[in-house]
Amino acid sequence: MKITLAHGSGGQSTKELIEKIFAASYNNDVLDMMEDSAVVSGAAKIAVTTDSFVVNPLFFKGGNIGRLAVCGTVNDLLMRGATPKYLTSAFIIEEGADINSLKLIAAAMASAAKEAGVIIVAGDTKVIEGNGGVYINTSGVGFIEGEDFASSKCEEDDVIIVSGSMGDHHAAILSHRMNIKNDISSDVAPLCDIVKNLKDGGVEVHAMRDVTRGGLGTVLNELADASGKCFTIEEEAIPVSLQVKSLVKLLGLNIMHMGNEGKLVCTVKKEDAEKALNIIKQSKYGENAAIIGTVTAGNGVIMETALGGRKKVGILIGEGLPRIC
Repeated sequence: MKITLAHGSGGQSTKELIEKIFAASYNNDVLDMMEDSAVVSGAAKIAVTTDSFVVNPLFFKGGNIGRLAVCGTVNDLLMRGATPKYLTSAFIIEEGADINSLKLIAAAMASAAKEAGVIIVAGDTKVIEGNGGVYINTSGVGFIEGEDFASSKCEEDDVIIVSGSMGDHHAAILSHRMNIKNDISSDVAPLCDIVKNLKDGGVEVHAMRDVTRGGLGTVLNELADASGKCFTIEEEAIPVSLQVKSLVKLLGLNIMHMGNEGKLVCTVKKEDAEKALNIIKQSKYGENAAIIGTVTAGNGVIMETALGGRKKVGILIGEGLPRIC
């Protein structure tokens, strides 16, 4: 069965779409009330984020747009030191979309939300003319207890840590679209366990960012700009899987501008660096974490290359094809 414009009419077809797919997947006490807005318990200090997901293909090795939407939103909250609590989910569906595909997407969102410990409390569905595309907008709310993380808080002598191998999601999407056969799988994942364990372990985290669009090079430049510091990294210390390295070499890509959807970079107090690394390595999705550099006086991002040279790392210029989220 395919989506038709009638599914966006607000009538019986819309009701059936919501009840049979979205409400059936996300059911919880708040959403099941089906009111115009959700009333939820709060906190003194909250983090709020919103994002839209337009990835093509909708299904890829390691996940789909539904899991991506939840993980991307949850991770944005985590990067400020918040505990994710609530999500909203709005679908824009082109006529011709496959009903069974929507069921799989909704089920993936429900599974990812359960893993991340959040509930989807509100949503919206619109159907438009088109060729079967699906687009998702999510908003998220998280609670902050204690100090929040912020890019401006990076300090000299901070140690820079990444939670795992770079470029996995980007490489998986690119391989799918170019019909390149390999075993590269997207790393799309919620990073709740890593962040919680760092906080519970008493690590002094100053800043944290998820490495998505623009890649590690862009994210580090954003941290450097916000803090007025120089980020010096070692090329050989950056973890990259052998298959992604091969793809990068084959296609002439720059790993510093390839994105992930389940990795973070953080700066921590120098004295806490080894402790933080061990905590991340023992956390879910953090087994390949590595220390890649330090924060110093100055500005920008400098890479110490494998050949013993030094070069400036810039931000991504133009579109980092393909669109990965």
